[in-house]
Amino acid sequence: MGFEMQIVSNTPLVGENDPDIVAKKFFEQIGYLSKGADPDIPYKIFADFFIKHPNKAWYVDEISAKLKTSRPTVYRHLNKLKGFDILEEVQIFDENTQQNKKAYRLRYGNIQKAWNFVEAHLKVAIENYGKTVEHLQSLIEKERKDVK
Repeated sequence: MGFEMQIVSNTPLVGENDPDIVAKKFFEQIGYLSKGADPDIPYKIFADFFIKHPNKAWYVDEISAKLKTSRPTVYRHLNKLKGFDILEEVQIFDENTQQNKKAYRLRYGNIQKAWNFVEAHLKVAIENYGKTVEHLQSLIEKERKDVK
Protein backbone atom coordinates (compact mmCIF):
# COMPACT_ATOMS: atom_id res chain seq x y z
CA MET A 1 0.00 0.00 0.00
CA GLY A 2 1.34 3.42 -0.93
CA PHE A 3 1.72 6.33 1.41
CA GLU A 4 -1.51 8.30 1.40
CA MET A 5 -2.66 11.01 3.78
CA GLN A 6 -5.19 13.79 3.83
CA ILE A 7 -3.72 17.23 4.51
CA VAL A 8 -5.97 20.01 5.76
CA SER A 9 -5.34 23.48 7.07
CA ASN A 10 -5.63 23.23 10.84
CA THR A 11 -4.83 24.79 14.16
CA PRO A 12 -2.68 22.74 16.55
CA LEU A 13 -4.85 21.11 19.19
CA VAL A 14 -2.52 22.15 22.01
CA GLY A 15 -5.28 23.81 24.04
CA GLU A 16 -7.18 20.56 24.54
CA ASN A 17 -6.27 18.42 27.58
CA ASP A 18 -8.27 15.26 26.79
CA PRO A 19 -6.05 12.87 24.80
CA ASP A 20 -9.07 11.09 23.32
CA ILE A 21 -10.47 14.33 21.89
CA VAL A 22 -7.06 15.33 20.51
CA ALA A 23 -6.45 11.89 18.98
CA LYS A 24 -9.91 11.63 17.41
CA LYS A 25 -9.72 15.10 15.87
CA PHE A 26 -6.16 14.48 14.66
CA PHE A 27 -7.13 11.15 13.09
CA GLU A 28 -10.06 12.83 11.35
CA GLN A 29 -7.73 15.51 9.99
CA ILE A 30 -5.25 13.04 8.48
CA GLY A 31 -8.02 10.85 7.07
CA TYR A 32 -7.77 7.78 9.31
CA LEU A 33 -11.23 8.38 10.78
CA SER A 34 -13.87 9.20 8.21
CA LYS A 35 -16.23 12.02 9.03
CA GLY A 36 -19.76 10.70 9.32
CA ALA A 37 -18.65 7.06 9.72
CA ASP A 38 -18.64 5.24 13.05
CA PRO A 39 -15.16 5.91 14.45
CA ASP A 40 -15.49 3.33 17.21
CA ILE A 41 -13.60 0.35 15.73
CA PRO A 42 -10.76 2.24 13.98
CA TYR A 43 -10.23 4.49 16.99
CA LYS A 44 -10.23 1.57 19.45
CA ILE A 45 -7.74 -0.30 17.29
CA PHE A 46 -5.31 2.57 17.53
CA ALA A 47 -6.00 3.82 21.05
CA ASP A 48 -6.69 0.61 22.96
CA PHE A 49 -3.97 -1.46 21.38
CA PHE A 50 -1.16 0.72 20.02
CA ILE A 51 -1.34 3.82 22.22
CA LYS A 52 -2.03 2.02 25.51
CA HIS A 53 0.51 -0.72 24.71
CA PRO A 54 3.05 1.00 22.42
CA ASN A 55 5.75 -1.68 22.61
CA LYS A 56 3.51 -4.73 22.20
CA ALA A 57 3.09 -6.41 18.83
CA TRP A 58 -0.52 -7.45 18.20
CA TYR A 59 -1.85 -10.31 16.13
CA VAL A 60 -4.91 -9.59 13.99
CA ASP A 61 -6.74 -12.44 15.73
CA GLU A 62 -6.14 -10.83 19.14
CA ILE A 63 -7.51 -7.48 18.02
CA SER A 64 -10.44 -9.09 16.22
CA ALA A 65 -11.40 -11.19 19.26
CA LYS A 66 -11.12 -8.34 21.77
CA LEU A 67 -13.16 -5.96 19.61
CA LYS A 68 -15.62 -8.67 18.52
CA THR A 69 -15.19 -7.73 14.89
CA SER A 70 -14.07 -9.52 11.75
CA ARG A 71 -10.49 -10.03 10.64
CA PRO A 72 -11.14 -8.17 7.34
CA THR A 73 -12.35 -5.15 9.33
CA VAL A 74 -9.21 -5.20 11.47
CA TYR A 75 -6.98 -5.64 8.41
CA ARG A 76 -8.66 -2.70 6.64
CA HIS A 77 -7.85 -0.36 9.53
CA LEU A 78 -4.38 -1.77 10.15
CA ASN A 79 -3.53 -1.34 6.47
CA LYS A 80 -4.58 2.28 6.65
CA LEU A 81 -2.31 2.84 9.67
CA LYS A 82 0.49 0.95 7.91
CA GLY A 83 -0.05 3.20 4.91
CA PHE A 84 0.69 6.19 7.14
CA ASP A 85 3.80 4.30 8.36
CA ILE A 86 2.68 4.75 11.95
CA LEU A 87 2.60 0.97 12.42
CA GLU A 88 5.16 -1.59 11.43
CA GLU A 89 4.64 -5.24 10.58
CA VAL A 90 6.80 -7.74 12.47
CA GLN A 91 7.20 -11.51 12.47
CA ILE A 92 6.88 -13.21 15.87
CA PHE A 93 7.50 -16.87 16.59
CA ASP A 94 4.30 -18.47 17.88
CA GLU A 95 5.09 -21.22 20.41
CA ASN A 96 1.71 -22.91 19.82
CA THR A 97 2.01 -23.29 16.04
CA GLN A 98 5.82 -23.35 15.90
CA GLN A 99 5.65 -20.80 13.07
CA ASN A 100 6.34 -17.13 12.56
CA LYS A 101 3.17 -15.07 12.61
CA LYS A 102 2.58 -11.55 11.37
CA ALA A 103 1.90 -8.95 14.06
CA TYR A 104 1.72 -5.16 14.20
CA ARG A 105 3.13 -2.58 16.58
CA LEU A 106 3.51 1.16 16.88
CA ARG A 107 6.65 2.21 15.02
CA TYR A 108 9.45 2.89 17.57
CA GLY A 109 6.93 2.30 20.40
CA ASN A 110 6.22 6.04 20.42
CA ILE A 111 3.64 8.06 18.47
CA GLN A 112 5.88 11.13 18.25
CA LYS A 113 8.81 9.15 16.86
CA ALA A 114 6.48 7.34 14.47
CA TRP A 115 5.17 10.70 13.30
CA ASN A 116 8.73 11.83 12.46
CA PHE A 117 8.80 8.94 9.98
CA VAL A 118 5.50 10.14 8.51
CA GLU A 119 6.87 13.67 8.14
CA ALA A 120 9.88 12.33 6.23
CA HIS A 121 7.49 10.67 3.75
CA LEU A 122 5.50 13.89 3.43
CA LYS A 123 8.65 15.87 2.69
CA VAL A 124 9.67 13.47 -0.09
CA ALA A 125 6.15 13.52 -1.54
CA ILE A 126 6.04 17.35 -1.57
CA GLU A 127 9.52 17.54 -3.13
CA ASN A 128 8.41 15.11 -5.84
CA TYR A 129 5.29 17.18 -6.52
CA GLY A 130 7.56 20.21 -6.86
CA LYS A 131 9.74 18.41 -9.40
CA THR A 132 6.65 17.39 -11.36
CA VAL A 133 5.34 20.98 -11.38
CA GLU A 134 8.76 22.24 -12.50
CA HIS A 135 8.80 19.68 -15.32
CA LEU A 136 5.23 20.57 -16.31
CA GLN A 137 6.17 24.25 -16.49
CA SER A 138 9.16 23.46 -18.71
CA LEU A 139 6.93 21.40 -21.02
CA ILE A 140 4.41 24.26 -21.23
CA GLU A 141 7.18 26.74 -22.05
CA LYS A 142 8.66 24.40 -24.67
CA GLU A 143 5.26 23.95 -26.27
CA ARG A 144 4.76 27.74 -26.40
CA LYS A 145 8.15 28.17 -28.14
CA ASP A 146 7.29 25.45 -30.66
CA VAL A 147 3.96 27.13 -31.49
CA LYS A 148 5.61 30.51 -32.27
